[in-house]
Amino acid sequence: MPAVEGPRGQDNLLQAFLELDTPPGYKAELVEGEIVVAPPPDGEHETAFSLLAKQFFRKAAIDLDLSGNKGLIVPTGRFIPDGTVSPVNHFLNAGSWADAAGVLLVFEVTSSSPRRDREQKRRGYAAAGIPCYLLVDRSDGKVTLFTKPEGDDYTEKEPVPFGKPIDLPAPFSFTLDTAPLR
Repeated sequence: MPAVEGPRGQDNLLQAFLELDTPPGYKAELVEGEIVVAPPPDGEHETAFSLLAKQFFRKAAIDLDLSGNKGLIVPTGRFIPDGTVSPVNHFLNAGSWADAAGVLLVFEVTSSSPRRDREQKRRGYAAAGIPCYLLVDRSDGKVTLFTKPEGDDYTEKEPVPFGKPIDLPAPFSFTLDTAPLR
């Protein structure tokens, strides 16, 4: 699916977004026509990211790249997932913002505004055709794997509470240990 810059009439918003000068460590996203600026993540968030990254590198059945904070162009805006899993060298010559085509999985670790990760970003990732979306929902104490994107949502989801394993499909083909996320 080709990347879409936004609905008609959004050119000025996109231009303003692209010209933003955020403070060091902050990230700005364009989510369904809204500019969202988030502060640097807390220690629990970064620990969850690290725990996931280690498992992808150690257990995945394929060699892969895992990018933290890679800008992706999706049909509903410009998102910066906490983690983007892609084939090796997938973003080698990409700019700050890259088309989401070819991305294998994205994951988000919720912060103080989990609604955006639970709903808007899930729909955007599905609309971009990203095969898997892994949501680490700290406030609900669970991990949900969304798969099989169709239109603007995923048709399958598998939620598990922290502490229960979750099987990741091919090409990853490993069981994610969620116990360390508690």
